[in-house]
Amino acid sequence: MTDAITEAAFAELAEVGYARMSMEAVARRAGVGKAALYRRWPSKQAMVTELIRNKVTDTLPPTPATGALHTDLRELLATIRGQLDNPLLTRIAAGLLTEASRDGTLAEMLNTGVTAPRRAAAHAILQGAIDRGELPPGLDLELGTDLLIAPLVFRMLVIQGRSDDEYLETLTNALEAALKAAVR
Repeated sequence: MTDAITEAAFAELAEVGYARMSMEAVARRAGVGKAALYRRWPSKQAMVTELIRNKVTDTLPPTPATGALHTDLRELLATIRGQLDNPLLTRIAAGLLTEASRDGTLAEMLNTGVTAPRRAAAHAILQGAIDRGELPPGLDLELGTDLLIAPLVFRMLVIQGRSDDEYLETLTNALEAALKAAVR
């Protein structure tokens, strides 16, 4: 039943967005009674929060640790691309980001459940490169983390530009150069 509810909730999020999504519509799509949802979650927000947290936890890849900054960056970018290369996920993510600007609890859930684990992986890559001497010890880790994640996410979610292997390689090279200059 959980799989059917998860699938129904994500389909509903993609189709109508968070603001217009209802527990009733999710129950109808999942083929369960509304009471079944309310027994598990007191609200739409609680349901979406738990389902997204579970889905993100299930899909978090290991942090690349190839021993070289270039290949770690390339693997991280390929992983991000793979996760965002799902049209359903892209529609859901864009809608949730918009809603999060109006809903502090949703914003906190997205930060804790989605953003923080990815930032931790990027931070670990940067710290490993600093420890190996590939990046300067004065690297601004917050700025570096932004640099690793933001360009590709923006490209895929906002402008829906190409993100093929050639683009990822060019982006990897540009990030390496930018990281070396991102010193406090």
